[in-house]
Amino acid sequence: MRVLLVEDDPSLGEGLRTALRRAAYAVDWLQDGASALVAIRDGGIDLVVLDLGLPRKDGLEVIREARRAGATMPILVLSARERAADRMLGLDLGADDYVGKPFDTGELLARVRALLRRSSGHASPMFTHAGLALDPASLTVTWHGRVVDLPRREVALLRLLMEHPGRIVSRETAQQRLYGWDEDVASNAIDVHVHHLRKRLHPGLIRTVRGVGYALDEPAVDA
Repeated sequence: MRVLLVEDDPSLGEGLRTALRRAAYAVDWLQDGASALVAIRDGGIDLVVLDLGLPRKDGLEVIREARRAGATMPILVLSARERAADRMLGLDLGADDYVGKPFDTGELLARVRALLRRSSGHASPMFTHAGLALDPASLTVTWHGRVVDLPRREVALLRLLMEHPGRIVSRETAQQRLYGWDEDVASNAIDVHVHHLRKRLHPGLIRTVRGVGYALDEPAVDA
């Protein structure tokens, strides 16, 4: 899942980017509102974590213009502004949740997970499919009750496929959702991740749609 982080405090921004990446999110970090609005309009963002006190364009204006332009991804506001009026205005303009500074990183990550569940129409905190289970909070994956240790990027790809089992996910979409702008990506990176998932879970779990992408299947248990 791809998160746009908009925070102009270098120390806080770096800490949040690290925490989000450790939680298996691809993160793009910007430090001003005008650049954030351009990124939101370009698309491909699953969730925005947005500070309000930003240079070039205030966070409230970013929310207003993003929603007017038709952006539908969840927006989680971060702000040191304590007035209830500011919080209500942000929510009324189209923000989905609000976290005041200072905040607990664990709580922020829980709110991110909740917003992403809501936006994808997935009510349960767990993803399950044909003997496969994924817990986004702990990044734990089990296959028929057996815990399988996977790198965070492969957990992220598995989650993407498990959001809509059977639906084809293109390589381009998978790459966009797994890697940030500042990360070097090999041309066969997604293919390699799929190969590893098949090897560690089940060879028939992920179906290749030649020239298009991949989809999650229901393999026979004894295959």
